Amino acid sequence: MSKACSRIAMTAGERKIHRTRRELHFGERVVRCFIHRPRSLHDSLAEAVARNPDGEALVCDDERLTWRDLLKASARLAGGLSKCGIRPGDRVAVLLGNRSEWILTLFAVTRLGAIFVPLNIREQKPELEYALNDCGAVLIIHEAGLASRLPASTEVRALRHRISIGRTRGSETIDVLLDDRAIVHPPAPVGEEDTAVILYTSGTTGRPKGAMLCHMNIVHSALHYELTMNLSKRDRSIVAVPLSHVTGFVAHVASMVRCAGTLILMKEFKAPDFIALALRERITHTLLVPAMCNLCLLEPDFKRLRASSWRIVGYGGAAMPPATIVKMSKLLPKLTLMNCYGATETSSPATIMPKGMTSLHPESVGQPVACAELMVIDDQGSELPSGEVGEICIGGPMVVKGYWNNPTATSAAFTGAFWHSGDLGSIDADGFVYVSDRKKDLINRGGFKVYAAEVEHVLLNFPGVLECAVVSKPCPVLGERVHAFVTLQDRKTTIPLLHAFCAERLSDYKVPESFTLLDSPLPRTASGKVLKRALRDELLARVATS
Repeated sequence: MSKACSRIAMTAGERKIHRTRRELHFGERVVRCFIHRPRSLHDSLAEAVARNPDGEALVCDDERLTWRDLLKASARLAGGLSKCGIRPGDRVAVLLGNRSEWILTLFAVTRLGAIFVPLNIREQKPELEYALNDCGAVLIIHEAGLASRLPASTEVRALRHRISIGRTRGSETIDVLLDDRAIVHPPAPVGEEDTAVILYTSGTTGRPKGAMLCHMNIVHSALHYELTMNLSKRDRSIVAVPLSHVTGFVAHVASMVRCAGTLILMKEFKAPDFIALALRERITHTLLVPAMCNLCLLEPDFKRLRASSWRIVGYGGAAMPPATIVKMSKLLPKLTLMNCYGATETSSPATIMPKGMTSLHPESVGQPVACAELMVIDDQGSELPSGEVGEICIGGPMVVKGYWNNPTATSAAFTGAFWHSGDLGSIDADGFVYVSDRKKDLINRGGFKVYAAEVEHVLLNFPGVLECAVVSKPCPVLGERVHAFVTLQDRKTTIPLLHAFCAERLSDYKVPESFTLLDSPLPRTASGKVLKRALRDELLARVATS
């Protein structure tokens, strides 16, 4: 396979600091790497402490920790975990929301050379049982209120310890790990390619897979954010997305550790609370999903952020409606909007929109980050010319080495150094990347190909449409027809109006032939991706009973 590697432009000073070279990693992959980089998560934390020891590292409600405090507290917790028998390579799971213990456990576990496994607090017992057994977790730290979701001991035999925050039957409290008499061990030696974190994919198409993020993956993604967003110790970032998702973990935690800035945790996103917290904590940076931006725009107080220090919002996980980009830019002219495209398997960003380019390329997800190599291939695996649509494949040091305990899935998802994203898209002559759709979301209507994302883009421009999802509807004649789920702000909107709006802007075969109008949000994963599988199942059930 050949490559197409357009890179975001760098200044002379940035080139000196962020110089790259090709290196051999993961046995057979030759990837471009930053020459000067931390070699592990603990090295990143140690550098943050050295650079900004008394700077504010973590804010969670009334709790405030400096970088020196965070290092000390995580080392103490590591001592407690070691006392429980945690050794290098052991998997330690957490079922925690956005709270300080999540951050402390991450650095405690990786200090020991063990593997951190964050679980989504929205998951239910069967999903948790699957993940805990799949990774073979030996210890879990969980919120007391979530204890009822944990599987019985007979169902997860590798799990030796259950530690709760708050008292609950069947678990020891976290105090058992915070014994001052526990020996604080020096950081365990780890290799760059050693797995640091297992993140389970959202499972929109089937059983979740445990993506193995190694130290090198995470470090490079943090460096990419630092470079493209010009992050420094003066930055203050609100974590409004789940820490258990790659965006919360890498885009926020790892990037703020890299620049020794400040992490401000939100336990649950609510637009009024986000605005109040942003003003109170003088935020400069965050990453949001488009739905969060739309909810903020509905709040009268959002305009108060015009005079604030907020300078960057990255967004991803779904398409940002062009109307939202325009509204955000007009309301907050000092705010830079930067589309970020990636996946769990790419340890967050594969592309980022260069500063100041969003308005010029509103439909693009940006350009490849400094060490990424992207190409677009056809069904035979051959690279396509600029502008042609095919599957996007991604290579680089931030791409994971594979899936935990799943060589079959790893083999299917990788060809050489490239990961198959499953996204259809193109790269133009200037290196801007465009995502057309997921391969599985391509609708075949009687031989005509319909990109669901293209239809969604049109619908999102209709006044009063908050969000939408286009899926295929089974048809005995044409095979598939186009169906749209639409969440409305204005109840006066009707199906004929939506149909006519689309008919004026799309080829006739692309116009939705049926609609489901909603006054509630679309079902989403924790990362903000619409659960189209659930929508298809709902539609199939309706068709079967009609």
